[in-house]
Amino acid sequence: DPAVADQSLQLSRAQAQAAASALEETRVRIEQARLDERRTESLRSQKISSQADLDKARADLRALQARLGVQQDQLTVARKEIRLRETDRSDTEIRAPFAGIVISKNAQAGEMISPNSAGGGFTRTGIATVVDMSSLEIDVDVNESYINRVRPGQKVDAALDAYPDWKIPAHVITVVPTADREKATVRVRIAIDQKDPRILPDMGVKVAFIAPPEEGQHATSMVVPRTALRRDGDKDILLVVIDGKLERRAVGVGGTEGDEARILSGVTPGETVVVTGPETLKDGDRVRVQQEKSS
Repeated sequence: DPAVADQSLQLSRAQAQAAASALEETRVRIEQARLDERRTESLRSQKISSQADLDKARADLRALQARLGVQQDQLTVARKEIRLRETDRSDTEIRAPFAGIVISKNAQAGEMISPNSAGGGFTRTGIATVVDMSSLEIDVDVNESYINRVRPGQKVDAALDAYPDWKIPAHVITVVPTADREKATVRVRIAIDQKDPRILPDMGVKVAFIAPPEEGQHATSMVVPRTALRRDGDKDILLVVIDGKLERRAVGVGGTEGDEARILSGVTPGETVVVTGPETLKDGDRVRVQQEKSS
């Protein structure tokens, strides 16, 4: 509440104005005192005025000159007082370090605020939460087993939970160089390439990392259901059906998008893969492909 600070600032400005007016009045009186001194000195030379009158005129001039010096100092002090009150007034103004939108107001008028926690007291450590909508980014936790496939600058497809059919182009900013031991994940920061007012802070999002084709691989890729992917140690595998038997194939995965996975190598278009089945399926098992019935 700047009410008291505003009144103090107005009072300081009024005092400075009064000091300036008094200073100007003293300058006028000094000019008059100089004229009186010259006139008295002329009369004294003509023996019309006494020496006492001349001494008094000179004393009045010196007194006014001394008063002028005091008033100049008073005006300087008054102007410094104004700057001090302006600083007090500016302390009541809330300024954000960047332009943005206030999404929550954390303190009310009359509450105490501090940059540090008061340790269980009633002191607030923040006034408001401000969001720079132009700098929103995505934070995701990537399993340690897959983090070796993530690179800065890598293309990413993002889909908000609120708009699952809307693919948002993005790219990896950096892989944060620390891991979460409990969750066995590494945090990845992702920049949003396409700004849109529908993207809001703290929204749920799913991302798919798009891996560039490795050297010697064809630039095209295939898509299989995500449930078809299996893990064997540190490798992704697919179970391919060939002449009624399963063949284990290590494949290169270029990322996942929703319920689909992009396969870069390991299988060829047209081959049949196992989408669902027990985890005990292994290389060489005999299977029978069930055809979907059309209604």
